[in-house]
Amino acid sequence: MVTKGGSRDTVTGAIVVAVAALALVLVYVKETTMSNAVPGYTVNARFNHLDGIGVGSTVRLSGVKIGSVVTQSLDPDFRAVTRLQIAENVTLPADSTAVIRTDGLLGAKYIEIGPGGDDRALQDGDSIIYTQDSMVIEDLMELIIEQGKGKRGYAGRPLPSVSNN
Repeated sequence: MVTKGGSRDTVTGAIVVAVAALALVLVYVKETTMSNAVPGYTVNARFNHLDGIGVGSTVRLSGVKIGSVVTQSLDPDFRAVTRLQIAENVTLPADSTAVIRTDGLLGAKYIEIGPGGDDRALQDGDSIIYTQDSMVIEDLMELIIEQGKGKRGYAGRPLPSVSNN
């Protein structure tokens, strides 16, 4: 089929292919830089739920980014194990805590490190013992509804119908 555009269509097609190739290169570069974390040391943290945390998620201390999540796996007890890459200039006490937080109401989740008071510092490969899982919104809503039912005397029973039957 012959079109009027001829060479114009060829140029347009070449531009579309070039833009798609550039987008793929940018995605590849971003993935490569995320996997090549900053120099430092790694520590492990175990959680029951990692909802919203993935490889590349931020690790913060006092609101300042100090590292990122580099791997996720399951231990034999079916708990989520994360390996955190921590910047080499940050020394964490051995009794530090790791809590999954949300950046605002609808923001991204990150791991907040709470420094402990131990004189011994975490070394490469050590584990953060004290962790707190992420809050699952559905579980929170269910808890609020059950508390409301309990206050109205409907604990364990369905609410009465409001329809005009």
